[in-house]
Amino acid sequence: MTKRRVAIVGLGMVADVHARSLIDLSDRVEVAYAFSPTPARRESFAGRYPFPTAGSIDAILGDPSVDALIVLTPPNTHGDIVGKAAAAGKHVLLEKPLEITTERAEAMVAACEAAGATLGIVLQHRFRPAAERLAEILGRGDLGAVAGCSTTIRLWRPQGYYDEPGRGTLARDGGGVLLTQGIHTLDLMLSLAGPVVEVRGFAGTSPLHRMETEDMVAAGVRFANGALGTIDATTAAYPGFPERIELICAHGTAVLAGTGLDIAFRDGRRERFEPVASEGGTGADPMAFPHDWHRSAIADFLDTLDERRAPRVTGREALKAHRLIDALIEAGRTGASVTVAGS
Repeated sequence: MTKRRVAIVGLGMVADVHARSLIDLSDRVEVAYAFSPTPARRESFAGRYPFPTAGSIDAILGDPSVDALIVLTPPNTHGDIVGKAAAAGKHVLLEKPLEITTERAEAMVAACEAAGATLGIVLQHRFRPAAERLAEILGRGDLGAVAGCSTTIRLWRPQGYYDEPGRGTLARDGGGVLLTQGIHTLDLMLSLAGPVVEVRGFAGTSPLHRMETEDMVAAGVRFANGALGTIDATTAAYPGFPERIELICAHGTAVLAGTGLDIAFRDGRRERFEPVASEGGTGADPMAFPHDWHRSAIADFLDTLDERRAPRVTGREALKAHRLIDALIEAGRTGASVTVAGS
């Protein structure tokens, strides 16, 4: 197995879970650079992790020994960085979301495809063991066809979270609860229940936050197979609760709550997957969760490079969640029924 050389690009708050994951995977991967344009961030990161730091991204792109970039920068920088990486022959593992608009995201995905660069997206909820078990059961057909799917994302972020420069703005983040937090659960929902074709609902900013983008969404949705469902998303639900996906199927009902799973089959069988004690991340500290699922996402990306296959979450796959979010925002803005693009 080839030991891959990678560079971490961006040393903000999510960098710690990636760094811990890369240390766990040190038999497979070597961190050649950890880049931030901010000297203080480089110094702080270097004090916590044994990786060489860099203050120039051009040096990274010009190093032929670097196989891939793990890009952790703000969403509005993704298109430029990923485009340059692809042009330099580097593969990219990118933290969600793809970009601040779907148009920019589509251009970035196309640029990677044209350059032959692999683009994987960090949507780590798919790598939770309970979610993987449910996907396996659905894939085998044990639950039968999905007739209904309700998704609840009730998180808590205090005002101080949104007081940080750029947080919850269109210019830097591209959106609020849907694009910044809910995209993980929406992507998982789509991977389990299939594509959404139509949405109706409401989206707005509650009196609990001062912010530019939405912190509360309530919608009804119709899936491609005719199933109906709901999406309820907010960052105003103190103290924060595990995200929940409920699937009503022909042969039973499955409830995926955070890292736990409970399936009741109509023939009397029951399957349970107990949640992990430290699942976290739903409250005031968005990083209060274990790095296991990020490690699995990075391992899948390394497998992708070794096996020359597509990653579990490709850029094209992640675009589905972006287009659903666009439809939810448009439905909230207009009050009309909105068809999801590409459905």
